[in-house]
Amino acid sequence: MRRVAAERAKRLLIRSFLSPQSSAAVSSPFSFISSSSAAAMSPASTPVVSLDSINPKVLKCEYAVRGEIVSHAQLLQEDLKAKPGHHPFDEILYCNIGNPQSLGQQPVTFFREVLALCDHPSILDRDETHGLFSADAIARAWDILDVIPGRATGAYSHSQGIKGLREAIAAGIASRDGFPCNADDIFLTDGASPAVHMMMQLLIRSEKDGILCPIPQYPLYSASIALHGGSLVPYYLDEASGWGLEKSELKKQLEDARSKGITVRSLVVINPGNPTGQVLSEENQRQIIEFCKKESLVLLADEVYQENIYVGDKKFNSLKKIARSMGLGDKDISLVSFQSVSKGYYGECGKRGGYMEVTGFSADVREQIYKVASVNLCSNISGQILASLVMNPPKPGDESYDSFTAERDGILLSLARRAKALEDAFNSLEGVTCNKAEGAMYLFPRIHLPKKAIEAAKAANSVPDTFYARRLLDATGIVVVPGSGFGQVPGTWHIRFTILPQEEKIPAIISRFKAFHESFMQEFRD
Repeated sequence: MRRVAAERAKRLLIRSFLSPQSSAAVSSPFSFISSSSAAAMSPASTPVVSLDSINPKVLKCEYAVRGEIVSHAQLLQEDLKAKPGHHPFDEILYCNIGNPQSLGQQPVTFFREVLALCDHPSILDRDETHGLFSADAIARAWDILDVIPGRATGAYSHSQGIKGLREAIAAGIASRDGFPCNADDIFLTDGASPAVHMMMQLLIRSEKDGILCPIPQYPLYSASIALHGGSLVPYYLDEASGWGLEKSELKKQLEDARSKGITVRSLVVINPGNPTGQVLSEENQRQIIEFCKKESLVLLADEVYQENIYVGDKKFNSLKKIARSMGLGDKDISLVSFQSVSKGYYGECGKRGGYMEVTGFSADVREQIYKVASVNLCSNISGQILASLVMNPPKPGDESYDSFTAERDGILLSLARRAKALEDAFNSLEGVTCNKAEGAMYLFPRIHLPKKAIEAAKAANSVPDTFYARRLLDATGIVVVPGSGFGQVPGTWHIRFTILPQEEKIPAIISRFKAFHESFMQEFRD
């Protein structure tokens, strides 16, 4: 009976709501909404979210590596598909970002074998697997699966990362540096970028907190400082001395920031440099460490290009290694080192693996870092596995060792040749100077633009190096990042150019670039 009564009431309500005669007598079930409220809900009204109402920190954040020039390149790429032959080039060459595999670099075989076996462990016991995979890849997969709870690569892990993989990374760091490393100091992350964000969240309390950053810098730092509401305190690298880092410049900028009421919390060092490609000397590193110790600054060491060294007279030394060799321990300096599987010779950008090694923090602060890591649950397991492999590759005597070293050395030697070819090409051009790429994946040539070009850029409401990069893209299909996206000494103009296009394409890229530059300089000659 209750159900029949409910159905009858429902029919009466619908009939009264739809009947025009009853509209005056029966109120709409939505009659509590005023006419002004209804107008506010109309599609023509002001949107709930607009540029005026979103977080202003997001508006302030910029990331030039995937900015205006890249957006235009993607439109051109679609146009090339729709209208073949419509442009003076037949492909877009993305020289804007350190994304090796997108430009043809092949994955390292051993790493991918282990990943495949870990993700499909049921094939490990099959006879045919031994004919397809190397014995050490099979053994390594078993070792890794044994430290993963339930051997489940699709499950969440400990928020800091799988303990056995952190132990493997710690062993790799200890082998690299010659000093002990504790697995409890390792936080596995989805690449280095989330680790940097975590440290900015920890250190920045308000716009009165500052972070000393190199200029030029990788825009992750300026973007993350902006997002977390802090102040970027720039220190300029010296282009004339090969992008040297001068202690006097650090001191000057620190004192200037403090005079403005900014509490400087940390110093960012990128070694090898991005976008500048320099490799710090041991003496320079000691000066940096002494400066941070004296000024009570957290040292944030971006060391993601540690494998990418192209000159015989330089080698990579981690800042932690230098600090320990100076006799400094956890009580003397707070140091966070970042590593990523996206760079090096491995270039596994899409796997999003990396870690930070956190040393010199009290137990209660480390608990807060762990809490922040826990909010994200955990980093992806494939990235965790790759990070452990990168820090513990095949050793002499392993079945894969010879093929692995051939792949690794082949990639790094080719990168060195590409860097030298591009460096020589830039320095051969009128109005272009380019420092040597000692490491990393980039060149940062300075373009001495004619006054007419600068005036033309202003007339087009564009920054001069962005104007140059846009013209380069439209004429050649080559995508670069304007130096203004990284910061530069005022009045100077640069572009960042990756060395990652395949070696056989480098001559054609150089030829296109030279033709464009010569035409550009002639067009705007003073």
